[in-house]
Amino acid sequence: MRVEILIRQKREEKGYTIDKLSKLAKMSKGHLSRIERGETEPTITTLTRVAIALKVKVEELYKIHY
Repeated sequence: MRVEILIRQKREEKGYTIDKLSKLAKMSKGHLSRIERGETEPTITTLTRVAIALKVKVEELYKIHY
């Protein structure tokens, strides 16, 4: 599953809006929205901040399926 799908899925499971998650992850709403739409790839730093905000392991947001 792609990272943007996993981020959106975890965000929705927590009941967070993009606005709330962006504040918790200390990033702009626009940047988070672009990540969720697959327009940009998150850096490992951004992915880590999102994972911390969602209270999940980074690995849960970056699963590799072959």
